[in-house]
Amino acid sequence: MQYVLLVGSIILGAFAQILLKLGTTKATSMEVIKLISNFYILGGLFLYGLSAVLWIYCLSKVQLSFAYPMVSLGYVIVFVLSYWIFGESISMLRVVGLVTIVLGVLMIAKS
Repeated sequence: MQYVLLVGSIILGAFAQILLKLGTTKATSMEVIKLISNFYILGGLFLYGLSAVLWIYCLSKVQLSFAYPMVSLGYVIVFVLSYWIFGESISMLRVVGLVTIVLGVLMIAKS
């Protein structure tokens, strides 16, 4: 169960990043008041809060040396979502970097 919550925390953190990016791209101003009243930014902060709650619970159940490297999977999720949602470019070097991250996480997960 704690591994499901760990993955949930990572996914929530990744989606929080996407919402924050959406919020800043749709913002008419970078004034703090306007930013904190932006639906996307509020949603991103909310998801970060949920992610933190799950993360804290997971830390009480899972070794930190196992859990923390798993957070790097958030980079992979954000990369894919950024391509689909924002049309961001994908270079071969970035793909190699992501594959390296995934292989590293798999090695840690198997240990």
